[in-house]
Amino acid sequence: MSEFLEPEELKRLAGCTPVAKQDEWLTEQGIPHRVDRKRVIVSREHVRAWLEGRPLRSSTGPNWGALNA
Repeated sequence: MSEFLEPEELKRLAGCTPVAKQDEWLTEQGIPHRVDRKRVIVSREHVRAWLEGRPLRSSTGPNWGALNA
């Protein structure tokens, strides 16, 4: 099983096919993802966390708080 959702799985999850609509739905749900031209890339782990109600974190850079002072 791939780390990322297959197009058919994403279609079932979001309830739509157009990339723009999938992007919109995932953004509304707070599920981290990336749009790469004509496809949407979504981690299975992020979808599992969303389904379980676990907080989702999207990294925007280094975790400077992890450094020991």
